[in-house]
Amino acid sequence: MSQLANQIAVVTGAGRGIGRAIALKFATEGADVVCISRTEENSEKVAAEIRGLGRNAWAVAVDIADSVAVASAAQKILSDVGRIDILVNNAGVTRDGLLMRMSDEDWDIVLNTNLRGAFAMTKAFSRFFLKQRSGRIINIASVIGLIGNAGQANYAASKAGLIGFTKSVAREFGSRGVTVNAIAPGFIETDMTASLKAELKVELLKQIPLNSFGQVDDIAHAALFLASSGARYITGQILTVDGGMVM
Repeated sequence: MSQLANQIAVVTGAGRGIGRAIALKFATEGADVVCISRTEENSEKVAAEIRGLGRNAWAVAVDIADSVAVASAAQKILSDVGRIDILVNNAGVTRDGLLMRMSDEDWDIVLNTNLRGAFAMTKAFSRFFLKQRSGRIINIASVIGLIGNAGQANYAASKAGLIGFTKSVAREFGSRGVTVNAIAPGFIETDMTASLKAELKVELLKQIPLNSFGQVDDIAHAALFLASSGARYITGQILTVDGGMVM
């Protein structure tokens, strides 16, 4: 039997990379999916792929850093779809640079998207989840939020904040049967890692015991587990999927 039969998931940053992989994985396991991306083109492209798998899908274009727009989108989603069972806060951006040269704008863009966006999405659906007395919330953090990284003070702060957010909301929502967990990916082969220089990739691989970068499906499988009934007694946890980089 499909693990997510007839459930409804909302996935942010679903237009590409990890978000797309999660959305498609959920669909193959029986879920209908609301695909959220910054642009209609990206969200509709993935929604069309999901419909091709025989599941229902909705495309929603919204800037998750805009709390007002998120609240409006959430209200429309619940009106159109009826309910949600799973929320995946995956959308994220990077604006790397050394701290002494980092602009306020680069700091704000990363924190507003990666952390404020997860807050806005979770808050927008919180009343429904609590009233329903069930649900899964999965936040996509990063190993950088655990160990830091030179040139990524803004990104590390946003992902570390997301980890603290996950643990706090897990305590708030637990009594209503809603689990809240996070996945901390290591270096995953996506558009963001494709631009890394060859010599940097060699150095990074030396830090990974499994000696390879992860694939987006590795994160999608982890998300599927946390969304499934098999994870019903797991909440407030950070699942690190990084080939052994952080132990």
